[in-house]
Amino acid sequence: MAEASNATADSAPADIAPAEPQARNVIYCGVCTLPPEYCEFGGTVKKCEEWLKANHPDMHTHIHSEEALTTPLTTLSLSAQKRAEKDSQKKQAKAEAAEARLHEKKKSAKVLIKRVERSKRKYVTAISGLEAHGLDLKKVAKELGKRFATGSSVTKVPSGGEEIVVQGDLSDEVYEWITGTYEDVPERNIECVEDKKKKASGGPA
Repeated sequence: MAEASNATADSAPADIAPAEPQARNVIYCGVCTLPPEYCEFGGTVKKCEEWLKANHPDMHTHIHSEEALTTPLTTLSLSAQKRAEKDSQKKQAKAEAAEARLHEKKKSAKVLIKRVERSKRKYVTAISGLEAHGLDLKKVAKELGKRFATGSSVTKVPSGGEEIVVQGDLSDEVYEWITGTYEDVPERNIECVEDKKKKASGGPA
């Protein structure tokens, strides 16, 4: 009987299934891609806060309400509060300066739409510079492929970086599509150029 009792005791834990870990839903900022609690380190604080307020108002209230911002300070001494406020102002100024630099960079960033001759009467359209305006090249390439029902992919360029290559002579169409789809890309920054295939010079003497 003792052996049977021991066998039952030993086998009992095996009948209990281990608890499955619960998946945690983590929210990431649509601007800087960091969790909202860390947006202050991303350099786009204002835009991040606007995005959070529009998409997750409850979390925005939790993080940015006056009570949430002042509660941690109430437990500090007067001198510590002043230091914390000063540090906060420095972080804000640093974030605003980074955002201003990014804005200036975008204002001067060129987008080139290049008509490239690959062979006789066969062309591709190469687009470069969109990443400087905060656009995801793979996503844009996919949208271009759907819009014009043609091949479209992201490729590396010899000088470094990447560009979108769309099959076909679509420079004008791509220009109109970009200016109509992405308001953050200034039309004055977009330039269409042509890159003709070099012809072999001189024949045999």
